[in-house]
Amino acid sequence: EGIVHKKNEIFLDVIEFANCLISAEGTVLHAEILGTIKMKSFLSGMPELKLGLNDKVLYEARGRRNKKTVDMEDVRFHQCVRHSRFETSRTISFIPPDGEFDFMTYRLDSKVRPLIWVECQIETYPTRIEYLVKAKSNFKRRSTANNVRISVPVPYDADSPKFKSSVGTVGYDTEASMMIWKIQSFPGQKQYIMRGHFGLPSIRNEEDASMDRALDVKFEIPFFTISGVQVRYLKITEKSGYQALPWVRYITRNGNYQIRLSLKHNKKKKSKRV
Repeated sequence: EGIVHKKNEIFLDVIEFANCLISAEGTVLHAEILGTIKMKSFLSGMPELKLGLNDKVLYEARGRRNKKTVDMEDVRFHQCVRHSRFETSRTISFIPPDGEFDFMTYRLDSKVRPLIWVECQIETYPTRIEYLVKAKSNFKRRSTANNVRISVPVPYDADSPKFKSSVGTVGYDTEASMMIWKIQSFPGQKQYIMRGHFGLPSIRNEEDASMDRALDVKFEIPFFTISGVQVRYLKITEKSGYQALPWVRYITRNGNYQIRLSLKHNKKKKSKRV
């Protein structure tokens, strides 16, 4: 109670992780959103706070309808939240501890399209393997994904890499046997193409397990939540009546985000799908 700050502020980070598994044919096999709200409190005394979210259950309980509400599941709070009040009225009220802490976590089953869609066509020949990778952003134009990293598995015995891309840089991680395509800034509603070419030994194992691995995508989209979760208000009440500033930031990041691969063999033997 005796804590005093020269500047009374509280920072909220709404961070969502997109988990996604896509088949080689382009079917979404699994998709979910794991969300967390992190807080960093620099508020003097023992202020009472009330947080308002666009919570679907709360709106429906009050007989109100809003298309922009979100149906959150598996909601868990920091111990500072009055759980009984939330259970009865969906009101989120609390006295925050000083400093940084994880305030809340939630989960949503996602029915939206993957944020970054990657299509990978692979053709193998007796002494080489060729890749055509297409990446498309499915979010709105006003948003931009930063530090996009697309990791494509290549055979363990591949060599002599050659790359050509419409944007970004491409490299070869020999230890992981991965072709890494890095795009620093990926605006919404854009599509980019990358081609890769590797040599293969003339004698090799037909049952090569290296291509059983999935393509992996990493990214971060600031000022954006895939679920549409919004902080509607944060009311701060303290007996001395000081004015406090709440700051809110939204970020969406990849979670476990993988796309399975299919392989086309250009040889007389029957094609085998991996």
